[in-house]
Amino acid sequence: MTDSAAGPFSTVPGAPRSDDPALLAFLAADLAALDYTVDGVARLLGGEAHQALGRDQVVPAQLALQGCSEPLATVVRLWLLAEPVAASALADALPATGTEALAWLGLVEPVDGTSPALLRAAVDLRPYGWPAETPGGADTDLWVASDLGAHQRPGVLRHDHVLGIGQASLTLAQATIRKGVGRALDLGTGCGIQLFHLLHHAGSVVATDISVRALAFTRFNLVLNAAALGLAPDDLDPANRDARVSLRLGSLLEPVAGEAFDLVVSNPPFVITPRHRGEDAGDQFTYRDGGLPGDAIVETLVRGLPAVLAPGGIAQMLGNWEVVDGPDAGARAPWTARPAEWVADGVQAWFIQREQLSPGAYAETWLQDASQGRDRKAYADSYADYLLDFASRNVSGVGFGYILLRRPEEPRDRDAAGDMEPFGTSARFEEILHPLEQPVGPHLAAALDREAWLDARGSILGEHLVVAGDVTEERHQKPGAEHPGVILLRQGAGLRRTNLLSTELAGFVSASDGELAVGQLIGALAALLERPDAAFAEGLHSDVRNLVRDGFLLPAG
Repeated sequence: MTDSAAGPFSTVPGAPRSDDPALLAFLAADLAALDYTVDGVARLLGGEAHQALGRDQVVPAQLALQGCSEPLATVVRLWLLAEPVAASALADALPATGTEALAWLGLVEPVDGTSPALLRAAVDLRPYGWPAETPGGADTDLWVASDLGAHQRPGVLRHDHVLGIGQASLTLAQATIRKGVGRALDLGTGCGIQLFHLLHHAGSVVATDISVRALAFTRFNLVLNAAALGLAPDDLDPANRDARVSLRLGSLLEPVAGEAFDLVVSNPPFVITPRHRGEDAGDQFTYRDGGLPGDAIVETLVRGLPAVLAPGGIAQMLGNWEVVDGPDAGARAPWTARPAEWVADGVQAWFIQREQLSPGAYAETWLQDASQGRDRKAYADSYADYLLDFASRNVSGVGFGYILLRRPEEPRDRDAAGDMEPFGTSARFEEILHPLEQPVGPHLAAALDREAWLDARGSILGEHLVVAGDVTEERHQKPGAEHPGVILLRQGAGLRRTNLLSTELAGFVSASDGELAVGQLIGALAALLERPDAAFAEGLHSDVRNLVRDGFLLPAG
């Protein structure tokens, strides 16, 4: 990273500049010396105020900082609370950088536009970090620049707003499988959150976005955090064919057509947004609106992403999908109907719906997100546009959740026996509305490993199984009843599923201590329950496979 290798996104109007790596190294040193980290800010504000700040509530933090003159408090007021600060106090807090350099970088500006004595934030610059993601690894502390939010600078957001560390980006980061890979793609990078994580377990990363301002923010964040991210001086040089990072401007998969990746992550602009009356493309919020009707952008990616996956490669993304009712009154369609249409043959797919909203609730969520509730008439018109748009397609709800796609190592034929199909030769759909153990990525990885184990064996009659350590059993029966009416198996970790057991399956689980093979246990239960028919054995074998797939039962040893 030298001035001659600054690249096309180092000096973009309206975004912080990154063409002086030495200056950004001074800024990083100043911020580190202040302990401007997630933990450092939490200690300064106290737990309650810090948690409130994470919900975009600044009042508790303002109260916590009353009368506090510490240098760290000056920086927190400036970039997290977006309050004006004295230039002299800021110069004392960041002595190696200085206020003139901060203004030149595009990080601060005079409050009244002329006088440099009182400065305000031009961007949001906040600490971000995560604990070690691999055994023996170190915690990571970074700083991330993005546009100021509406809670910091009142008013409707600019339409090329660069979103900061939002809940969706954190959700995707926690869901991503963190195995070492060669090439990774961050599609729709925004300010670069997913890219930063990828650099810790990918040999090289391509990051794309349709917004030149977003790529400018990403580049600034990369240069500012070069040391923490392990970036060498030429790793952002567009002329370096071996550079670890490549930033590319373009829509969807256009910038990477013909390439292959081991891992793709994407938090795309999936929000379903109607085209308002009299609106053109320049009026849309690029960070959330894909510019396509309905859920078409998510459909486009689900259909197109397998083309850029290497054999065995995985794509993980977040998305919305419409629940479209049939033409007959009262004909409610399942939420799986539209996503099921998008998955190509030979592609492994897993959809997990985490939430479903009515059209009205969905409209309210995203109108509030863009601070469009301040003008009553504009809000009412926009709300009506949402409802009319959904009604035009017979939409009764909008789902949100995880999407995982995988290109198999080699093509496989479908198995005629449904219970024996390998995972993903047809799409798998789950609705999990309860809280998951976070990060959930390791559990998704374990699920894929179990699928591979099952796929390699077909029949598991000769295998020995044990109950997973987090699994408990619940039995419910009416008072005085001889036998339980309901037997439930619950997971305490991971996806925390609950499974309703039949009597024979409950008996199998109870006896799964690794001593007897699956076939032996099935035979014993068939004799005990006087069910010698083949259908009993085949059905129980299928149910046991499903318990292994979902992590209730595991291979012994």
